[in-house]
Amino acid sequence: MEESDRPKAGYAEARAADQSYGHVRAAVSWSAIVAGAVGMAAFSLILLTLGTGLGLSSLSPWPGSGTHAKTFGVAAIIWICVTQVLAAGLGGYLAGRLRRHWPSIGTDETHFRDTAHGFLAWALATLLSAAFLTSAISGLAGEGVSAGVQSASRRTNETGGLVNRGNALSAYASWPMGYLIDGMLRPAAGATESNTQSQDQFFATAAQKQEIARIFLNSLPAGGPLSPEDSDYVARIVVQRTGLAPADAHARVATTWARLEEHASAEENAARATVEAARKATVHVTLWLFISLLMGAFVASLMATVGGRMREL
Repeated sequence: MEESDRPKAGYAEARAADQSYGHVRAAVSWSAIVAGAVGMAAFSLILLTLGTGLGLSSLSPWPGSGTHAKTFGVAAIIWICVTQVLAAGLGGYLAGRLRRHWPSIGTDETHFRDTAHGFLAWALATLLSAAFLTSAISGLAGEGVSAGVQSASRRTNETGGLVNRGNALSAYASWPMGYLIDGMLRPAAGATESNTQSQDQFFATAAQKQEIARIFLNSLPAGGPLSPEDSDYVARIVVQRTGLAPADAHARVATTWARLEEHASAEENAARATVEAARKATVHVTLWLFISLLMGAFVASLMATVGGRMREL
């Protein structure tokens, strides 16, 4: 027999041996892989549920009690890694132990196939878990966006709507703009004010507050001082309502505008800090999830070889 025909003859002999054993053995036992993946996903769900319960029990809204946020984050990362290792080990062992018997193949090939079975079981379980978590997170995100829109709309209606004549004590104001406008229109010391204002005069005052707020909101995004026209107009309203001299009214308008800009700048900086903290937290969590998934793939492949060796005993 020629040298090139020997591998073909060896393969034919091995195939004949497999057929004599009963039927040709496939290299991949999908039933064992599916069983391992289902076991892995179910055990992961159990461990994650346990971890969630333990984590929530360690939190407390009261100051001085409960776990610190940083400690809680470290514990959550450790639990995710432990969950991946335990669940992947179980799924890989099941995939290796339940796979078919492969006669007439070498030890190296058996080891490779067992490793592949463990990895495929881990991959299938990961895809199933990802699909489930994606749908759940999408639902939660949709509820959050809807709640946010409703909250924003409600807040806009509360702080930016017109004064309802049925509630004469309410004023068009949002915090801190409402407080600053009220302070700007506060009568000067020693000034007298009629205590017998009619309802129409009261609502005219509310309308003036609305107009001042609109002037401030229109100029606030651009930054810088108010335009001379807006500043003069608001100062005239201040003179009318407070009895101040025109120069003092201009100074009060300038002070109110500076405080409003300072508050807006502080809110913008706080929003940027929040976004930056969320970005760093997302990067941190994503990296640890990547590490935990690598750990799960390795453990599943390793435990599949252990299960495969037990299968051959």
